[in-house]
Amino acid sequence: MAQNGPAKKPADSAPAKQAGIRDALDAIRTKFGEDSIMKLGEKPKVNVGAIPTGSLGLDWALGIGGMPRGRIIEIFGPESSGKTTLALHVVAEAQKQGGICAYIDAEHAMDPEYAKRLGVKIDDLLISQPDTGEQALEIVDSLIRTGKMDVVVIDSVAALTPKAEIEGDMGAHHVGTQARLMSQALRKITANVAKSKTIVIFINQIRMQIGVMFGNPE
Repeated sequence: MAQNGPAKKPADSAPAKQAGIRDALDAIRTKFGEDSIMKLGEKPKVNVGAIPTGSLGLDWALGIGGMPRGRIIEIFGPESSGKTTLALHVVAEAQKQGGICAYIDAEHAMDPEYAKRLGVKIDDLLISQPDTGEQALEIVDSLIRTGKMDVVVIDSVAALTPKAEIEGDMGAHHVGTQARLMSQALRKITANVAKSKTIVIFINQIRMQIGVMFGNPE
């Protein structure tokens, strides 16, 4: 006995498929602009500029001679492993090229003398020591939107404490508030970072996972 199943849709011919795709592409371009969608081979090559890190070996390893412009970069590692030093070297190199840089000192631990010894022009460096994570990320967003910034450093992600946690009681649970704050901020600034060619550097620390018996506890 024959089983009644869903009728098979006849396969479209190749020309019909192409015509349908062309109509869809035309509609998308009319609505969102000519460059909103294209074939990968039609996309012009993008020359990504870079700012040196101050380390020839690292610049070579990165493949483009330094930190790429228009990107969000995370420098992470154990405590006292040179994360801030690397970020300050990038700032110093950007300033040598006449760039404008900002340092968001969420940890309130910026050492101007140390930065100066690394070659940072501290008189030209914009610095902010925000009270909350929200304030820090709003400042970052405002700076990026100017389109004039070359490097913005956030030191550090761990110190971006949400306002709810600061104003809450000691011992109160605020599960996921910082992760949610970071997620919202990154969604907001990513497009502007690419358009402005700003390098945004987030410094972060590796934490040890409690109770891990097998594998890497970091």
